[in-house]
Amino acid sequence: MTKVKNRIIELKNAVIRFAGDSGDGMQLTGSLFSDSTAFAGNDFATFPDYPAEIRAPQGTVAGVSGFQIHFGSNDIHTSGDVADVLVAMNPASLKANMNWITEDAIIIVDSDAFNEKNIEKAGYEQNPLTDGSLNGHILLSGPISSMTKSAVSELDIDNKSAQKSKNMFALGMILYMFNRSYEEIFSFFETKFASKPIIVKANKLVLEAGYNYADTIESFVNTFKVEPAPLVKGQYRNVTGNLATSWGLLAAAERSGLNLFCGSYPITPATEILQELSKHKQFTAISLQAEDEIAGIVSTIGASFAGALPVTTTSGPGLSLKSEALGLAVITELPLVVVDVQRGGPSTGLPTKSEQSDLMQVLFGRNGEAPVITIAASSPSDCFYSAYEAAKLTLEHMTPVVLLTDGSLANGSEVFKIPNVKDLPEIIPPLVKANDPDFQPYSRDEKKLSRPWAVPGTKGLRHRIGGLEKENITGNVSHDTENHELMCKIREEKVERVANYIDDQDVFGDENADTLVVSWGGTHGVMLTAVEQLLTEGHSIAFAHFKYIKPLPKNTEEILSKYKKILVCEINLGQFVNYLRMRMPQFSYQQYNKIQGLPFTVSELKKEFIALINK
Repeated sequence: MTKVKNRIIELKNAVIRFAGDSGDGMQLTGSLFSDSTAFAGNDFATFPDYPAEIRAPQGTVAGVSGFQIHFGSNDIHTSGDVADVLVAMNPASLKANMNWITEDAIIIVDSDAFNEKNIEKAGYEQNPLTDGSLNGHILLSGPISSMTKSAVSELDIDNKSAQKSKNMFALGMILYMFNRSYEEIFSFFETKFASKPIIVKANKLVLEAGYNYADTIESFVNTFKVEPAPLVKGQYRNVTGNLATSWGLLAAAERSGLNLFCGSYPITPATEILQELSKHKQFTAISLQAEDEIAGIVSTIGASFAGALPVTTTSGPGLSLKSEALGLAVITELPLVVVDVQRGGPSTGLPTKSEQSDLMQVLFGRNGEAPVITIAASSPSDCFYSAYEAAKLTLEHMTPVVLLTDGSLANGSEVFKIPNVKDLPEIIPPLVKANDPDFQPYSRDEKKLSRPWAVPGTKGLRHRIGGLEKENITGNVSHDTENHELMCKIREEKVERVANYIDDQDVFGDENADTLVVSWGGTHGVMLTAVEQLLTEGHSIAFAHFKYIKPLPKNTEEILSKYKKILVCEINLGQFVNYLRMRMPQFSYQQYNKIQGLPFTVSELKKEFIALINK
């Protein structure tokens, strides 16, 4: 808090956490506030926190759903460690989130929900609103359920339906608290519920009632304002990682001049990519909801053989099922993008929780020597560019690419500057023209080792394809032992040569530091924030975040050789660090791991980094 003016306190940034029962609409509430934040010109990052149980008992801690947003007038890289404001719609959501708020946080609760039954369900012995346990916090306790019912009393709507809008009452209070307009949210209601005008009217009435209630209660002596962030001029959208991934694939299809085919089976947390692509037939996007994971990938391989930009989406358990067919794409040397939105494992694991759990499976989880290009997105908006690059690499190098995202990226959101597709790097698939007299199915580009792409039906380009080993150049089925060894080496070398077509690894921080912290994938934002803060505080530290995993950037060994202490941080038990130990055993690596279905926090990383610096 920096400046008080006319009851408005100006903040550099703030963190709000919306929490309630699974049916309380907290994800929608958070998403709508994120939209208002985008309209206000703030930078932001979000973290939706879904309950693991599909239908946990109502009013229990297991059924609490949360949504956290960190927004500010500066660059925002994380969803925030702890919240400055907590909206808790029932006792269970209050209990579940007390460890995730600041010591003087503002807490908004629906006092109607704090009855004896709900208090007992949440595991409280006494009412936390009156037992003194919230001392130090600013408590705003209001009868939100009752006021919601009152707000829609003029409508012909039953109480159960009316209570579905109570999340909008809480949203109205937050909009008032942060001096936000609700006009854009009214527009959302009108579009979303166009066929149900009574629902539009109810949500508008309740949202406005919440806003006006906040304006009248004495607890709001001050309101808050966060100035716009200095964003580069352009058109911006609030996007989730799954949405950005979909758009990146669509852009790649347009830039390459190919149809996009996505064959997938619905699986948490990747399903939204298939859903989004199915909306865009106007961009020649073809989507198939397959009967299972295997059908999803083999249909995509068929589309690849037929000359489409092929994509299949999944998560860890589905990737296990796709492994044999992924090997088929390797041996046939066809393009294929596999988007793996990682979640907690093994097996069904933690479907709604994020984890960097699939790296070893992606690198080694197939029979035989079956290398695939492996890259990892670093933020929700980077999912767009990573998806685009995955498509470019698979098309131009004629071998599968696995793009790793994760649940926190897929469902999290941030401000995204929409690029002009024409400004994106060109994509040139190695398509062969009809009656090419030099055509051989497995002849090679001298630099990339990629083979030509002969689309079926193109005159003069017939050839045999399948899962058996191919003879080099001709593509005929071959059981020759020396040829098999040659082809295995070529397919591996083809992937390694991709290092000549990707960016070198960069390092952020003190160039004279002895300590290097390393990460990959969705941990980028929190790692960067921790390092930035330590540099500001005078510590000597450097940071390398890896996007390209197989192959590693060409200068990886050079970078690692400069540091006495290397700490690799991952949301798993050490998959990337063990990969580095395999590839570059000459260096000594330390590791910091967390595998709780939760992201790193800035504070825990800083503590670990300082301990290493001072060692």
